[in-house]
Amino acid sequence: MSSSQHPVALRLEQQVGGATKLLATVMGLPLVDGIFPALVLAGGVSTVTGMLQVGLLVFGGSATVAVILAEMDGTPRQQAASVLTVGVGIVALAAVEAAFAPTIESVLRPETFKRFAALVMLAIAAKTASSRIGEYLPGPGVIVGLGMIASFQPSGFELAVVDYGLILRATAAAATGVGFALAVALTSPWLRDVVDIDRFRFGSAVALGVLPLSLLGLAPGNAPLAVLAVTSLLAFDPSSVESEEAEESEDDTEQTAATEAMNAEPTAETEPAPTGVAQAVATDGSGGSSSSDAADAGYGYPNEDGDEREPWL
Repeated sequence: MSSSQHPVALRLEQQVGGATKLLATVMGLPLVDGIFPALVLAGGVSTVTGMLQVGLLVFGGSATVAVILAEMDGTPRQQAASVLTVGVGIVALAAVEAAFAPTIESVLRPETFKRFAALVMLAIAAKTASSRIGEYLPGPGVIVGLGMIASFQPSGFELAVVDYGLILRATAAAATGVGFALAVALTSPWLRDVVDIDRFRFGSAVALGVLPLSLLGLAPGNAPLAVLAVTSLLAFDPSSVESEEAEESEDDTEQTAATEAMNAEPTAETEPAPTGVAQAVATDGSGGSSSSDAADAGYGYPNEDGDEREPWL
């Protein structure tokens, strides 16, 4: 069930190659494209709910799940080691970007930039839901850049004091995503059989699309988490394992029955000929042997004497 490939992960795999590098690219994109700093500046990690939503949807989204379940090989412990290796760098970069966020915020108009941050989330959600739609949308970095240009106000620049509380919240959000990826890696053998990745991908895209609405106050603050919880329930399908086992058992039963039937069939050398046909071949009407009458007997034609009876009579 989990063999289908995420469109974002598939495109990145062609450029990066390697499951660990692909995971690092998927989880690091929010830091490189400016998505995570935009969410920090927009107040996305100001609450505990916000930290959970950013961590689960931005760092531990459907692309991360798809890479771990469909691309990574090895035992769960080996996969967990790869996730931790990537996660340490992700958490460190998140802390660094959060440290510079107040200084960047001083040269931006918060309300204008928040709207562009919402547009970034909507664009990513659309790209996650459909790769075809994503071909016609600008990249997240382009939208963030346009937002910085539109909200730029150089007169307000000041070297802000480091906000350790903001750094802690941003680090907790990144750590939440890494922890989610670690849990997926440790339970990957079981999740591969019971999780429909396509269904989870679409549902997480909907949850990611609800996130900017909650930032703008158009939806409840915990709406993305609720959508993600419903998505997880819908993507969980343990009945598929039972159906696959039933199909395999049925195939084995049919193969066994066919084998037994082949072994029970008598061969052509040992199979006795029908009694009537044997008698027709052995004798004709006068007690002598006749091959032409045997042929007639085989097809049930009347004999030459006009006898309308069946030849074997």
